[in-house]
Amino acid sequence: MKPSRPRSIDASTRTRHSGTVQKMTPDDPMETLSQATTRLTRAGYDESYTARNGRLVCGHGGASHDPAKMAIDEIVRFEGESDPGDEAIVYALDAGQGHRGLYVAAYGATATADDIAVATALLDSTG
Repeated sequence: MKPSRPRSIDASTRTRHSGTVQKMTPDDPMETLSQATTRLTRAGYDESYTARNGRLVCGHGGASHDPAKMAIDEIVRFEGESDPGDEAIVYALDAGQGHRGLYVAAYGATATADDIAVATALLDSTG
């Protein structure tokens, strides 16, 4: 799965929600999903979140978080070259109190209702 080339600011491959958008150019090396999650895990995003009933649940201990109260530090979006089923997005999230982790979700036609609800809450909370 290769990350998509950005088509607009909203579709940027890598977005830092501190206000800086890093647009990729054709000369930039492309990250795979595995490389992105490894890079972010090494950067301290060591918890893994899943969407459940509109909330993000941590795989390490089961703590449940309101996505509207979490900070998005980075978003990396991936798009399959020919298969819409390869569309994925990685959110690097800060839940506060030292809890940082990754939420990997499908988007587009393969997104679940929980993925859509959580993504909407995350993005609405960033303004």
